[in-house]
Amino acid sequence: MDQGIIGSIYTVIVFVAFIGAIWWAFNSRNKDKFDDAANIIFEEEKQEKQDNNQSSKKDQES
Repeated sequence: MDQGIIGSIYTVIVFVAFIGAIWWAFNSRNKDKFDDAANIIFEEEKQEKQDNNQSSKKDQES
């Protein structure tokens, strides 16, 4: 095998892997997982806000 054939085979393998990654990313079965992952930051902020509100209520009661 010469270097041209090896390069061509490598190109085809990378292209197939790229298409597989695109298919995986846009597959409708993964939508819920990706939506949950995208909203994690907002859930943490919401939890921190609730914790701060509870702390301030405790301070006001004291």
